[in-house]
Amino acid sequence: MTHLWEIFSYLILGLIQGLTEFLPVSSSGHLTLGTAILQLPEEDLTFSVLVHGATALSTIVVFRVDILNLITGVFKKNEEGEKARKYVGLIVLSAIPAAIIGLAFKDQIEGLASSSFVGAMLIVTAAILAISQKVKSKPRSSVGVGASIVIGLAQAGAILPGISRSGSTIGAALLLGISRAEAAKFSFLMALPPIIGANLLEIKDILGNESATVVSQTSVPYVGYTIGVIAAFVAGLAACQWMIKLVKGTNLMWFAVYCFVVGVLALIM
Repeated sequence: MTHLWEIFSYLILGLIQGLTEFLPVSSSGHLTLGTAILQLPEEDLTFSVLVHGATALSTIVVFRVDILNLITGVFKKNEEGEKARKYVGLIVLSAIPAAIIGLAFKDQIEGLASSSFVGAMLIVTAAILAISQKVKSKPRSSVGVGASIVIGLAQAGAILPGISRSGSTIGAALLLGISRAEAAKFSFLMALPPIIGANLLEIKDILGNESATVVSQTSVPYVGYTIGVIAAFVAGLAACQWMIKLVKGTNLMWFAVYCFVVGVLALIM
């Protein structure tokens, strides 16, 4: 029974990670709440690396054409190559704030992962989404240097558990007047460097910590890991595509309401 519950827990956490990584509801916050509800000891670093890698892979699959065009485009000497190099530069620029804050305050931020803190930050996420849907800004054709920095700062703020990364970055882009389609595309592509970088740091922690696998220290739960990773990838694939459609043609206010309700419930809990 214990083994089955462990597998079920990995399945649920994998689904939560895959769905909430792209929907504007905070994956880190939901994983914290999910771990608490399932009454698991604490975060399993090995599992965290695997499911974050799975959702990063789902992003690559969804935007494979754009990513391939950028990779091949940077080597071209024509106008297309110039645009590709500029776009890659903007993505790198947007990742700098998150990298600085993540490296400087990693331990302090991890210490904030409590249900009450997550609840408060989910309410902040609700406010960000609501404001982004109500405030109308002067339209701009594309992401520039200034916009990249502002959206990057929004992504850095989303390091806090409970602040949605996609919600804050897409919200910031919409407030800057960037089109919904471009806001979604830039938000998901700019997430890849921080996700990959965070994974590398977690791998370093795992290599330096023999008890990094918390849920089952006597034997590696391969079945649970596999099920969780598959669940995270499939759910992430669906959520990423769904979110792109939602941003293009749907008001995100319902997600604001959801984050507010869950935030209040977390505070009460």
